[in-house]
Amino acid sequence: MTTQAEIADLREMGDEDTLKGKYLIFTMDKELYGIEIRYITEIIGIQPITKVPEMPPYVKGITNLRGQIIPVMDARLRFKKPEREYDDRTCIIVLDTNDISVGLIVDSVVEVLTIADEDIAPPPEISKGGQRYIKGIGKAGDTVKLLLDCKRLLTADEVDALSELP
Repeated sequence: MTTQAEIADLREMGDEDTLKGKYLIFTMDKELYGIEIRYITEIIGIQPITKVPEMPPYVKGITNLRGQIIPVMDARLRFKKPEREYDDRTCIIVLDTNDISVGLIVDSVVEVLTIADEDIAPPPEISKGGQRYIKGIGKAGDTVKLLLDCKRLLTADEVDALSELP
């Protein structure tokens, strides 16, 4: 499992060139996904989450992360996958995107992987809206990873609504 220290070390080295092509790989419903390391603040275990009224079902609520209140959304529900009970492998990936910190609940974190630009294909053209979160398809060995576009995980209205939370 990827350690918090690995993410911190990469971010500390931190110029754009060092982080380029580095992705945190995680699982969700037996599929592999990747998020660019530059968006990730940290990875934490599942925390107590306080429900907030009138939020979409995929927004599970808010959590207190060392005094900072951050909204938390379940990636499974965001991607219209079946909900499942959280276990000891369930993690919250804390992202900074669109000028807001948000926690993304995933099944488990696998590794940090470097994927070269030439190993990333554009997502297939599908008329359904579900692909709007996918930035590309990363090829590594004999597996593919769906690479998420962090800037599209939340719409402008959702960012506004989440920014107004306590």
